[in-house]
Amino acid sequence: MTGQTRLSRRQLFKTGSAAAVAAGLGSTVLAGCGDGGGGSGGGSGLSFMYWGSAFEKKAIDDMLKKYAKEHDGANVKPMFVPVSNYPTKVSSLVAANTPPDLGYLGTGQLYDLAGKDLILNLFPYLDKYPDLKDRLPSSYFWYGKDKLAANQLAMGVQILYYNTDAFSAAGLDPAPFTAATAWTWDDFVEAADKLTLDQNGKHPSEDGFDPGKVKQFGTIAPVGGAPLYSLLRSNGGDMVNEDGTAFALDSAAAVDVLKKIQDLIYVHRVAPTPAQLGKNAPTTSVQLQTKRVGMIIDGNWTLLDLMESKVPFGVGVLPKFQEPLTMTGGAAGAIFAKTERTEEAIELYLYYNDPEHVDLFKDGLWAPLQKKYYTDQAEIDKWVLKDKYPANFQTAVVEPTLKNGVTDWGQQIKNADRIHQVLDPALEQISLNKGAPIDIVKALKPKMQPLLQGKWPTQEL
Repeated sequence: MTGQTRLSRRQLFKTGSAAAVAAGLGSTVLAGCGDGGGGSGGGSGLSFMYWGSAFEKKAIDDMLKKYAKEHDGANVKPMFVPVSNYPTKVSSLVAANTPPDLGYLGTGQLYDLAGKDLILNLFPYLDKYPDLKDRLPSSYFWYGKDKLAANQLAMGVQILYYNTDAFSAAGLDPAPFTAATAWTWDDFVEAADKLTLDQNGKHPSEDGFDPGKVKQFGTIAPVGGAPLYSLLRSNGGDMVNEDGTAFALDSAAAVDVLKKIQDLIYVHRVAPTPAQLGKNAPTTSVQLQTKRVGMIIDGNWTLLDLMESKVPFGVGVLPKFQEPLTMTGGAAGAIFAKTERTEEAIELYLYYNDPEHVDLFKDGLWAPLQKKYYTDQAEIDKWVLKDKYPANFQTAVVEPTLKNGVTDWGQQIKNADRIHQVLDPALEQISLNKGAPIDIVKALKPKMQPLLQGKWPTQEL
């Protein structure tokens, strides 16, 4: 992939074909998809298109083999595409009238295709397949009354991760692991200060601290994405107003959060500047493993790397402003309308996002969609393995997902891809200390406001 623009798992959650073009993917060489034929356009059986790491690829391929074995030798063709190529590959298959039967989709591309009637509307099948109803409300992608495009592939949720050895060395108790005991923002800053050390062992709050020679930072400033949205909502702020028609990032509550996040870098000096972090910063698991940082807010999918790399880590709830919250969201898994095997496709759709059948849940990459996996202890124990998951995971992650989760605003807002193209560079200016957050968001408002087209509808089942 040298020389190509890459899309991370987080980025793909909010990307579609328009974002892919904007990212320079239009000329990317496509690879990794066998003969490239769509499942509905030729051949027998179902086709399943997906992205992921080598570990995820193996897990999906194993799941499809297991499905075939349990369904009288059903023929399912895996179509793996690298994440950087994925939106463009989907667009090319759709244009050739050979889409897969099922596939992963970024939010923007899902809504675009659903609006063109290229995604199967699942609403008419809810009564026949009641398992489609037993899912967390935030997992659904509605695009009109009685129009259900998809569910998430799996639930995504934000978690506070920390290196337990770094915490012990700093004299810190384990991070709070219940919503009721969540750190205040000041508590979080204080812990980050204790975790931050320069080459001489001094903390930022001590005289003589050298910010140019930091050995270990307390955290990484959550300037954008899901971590930022969790904190905005915790303080009563938001990106847009309730119906998605008005810019809201200039509210006092939102600016307060942005300022305090910026202060982590430039006032408290407990988080690296973008230059210190580096253009090609290591992953969260590497940052924690090497103790470059002591704690970080990131998605549940990071569990896989942390557990595989044997990092000594713990999990906690996010720090709070007014109330403890975490953001839930993720990319979609959808069925293409062109499929000639609708019921088979739905059966596979229900199969692959159930912890009973896919190891990606107990291995840490995915969290379930179904309510029972958050409310029934016997079901929780099927994926939160006590000999594998960190202690306190149930109270730090499972319970807050159910009781303290707020849906990703990018999953709800129309025109999200175009909005992010304007929003993200402005948030980067905050991390670069190019101005006061209030001035940056005031300058952003006239650029972002014309792009707001409201929110997609929601519907109770």
